[in-house]
Amino acid sequence: MEAKRQIEIFSAGCVLCQEAEEMVRGLACEHCQVTMRDMRDPDAAARARELGVTQVPAVAVDGRLAPCCMGQRLDQAALRAAGVGQPL
Repeated sequence: MEAKRQIEIFSAGCVLCQEAEEMVRGLACEHCQVTMRDMRDPDAAARARELGVTQVPAVAVDGRLAPCCMGQRLDQAALRAAGVGQPL
């Protein structure tokens, strides 16, 4: 079985979060496993704290918060640079 890049999208269900999900899913490839994390779920909120998420939407790639999610708006080029849509 082939290893997949793990992508987590942290969302509160708002319009901006939905747009972020669409962007990530549009960039993702067959080598990407995309998981939604609803911040209203205590387990998702705990995972977000582990990764240092301070705002939503946020995206983590392979267990690391994407640089574009640290106080900036999501950006396709930055997500690609973080590994979204790229095989391991």
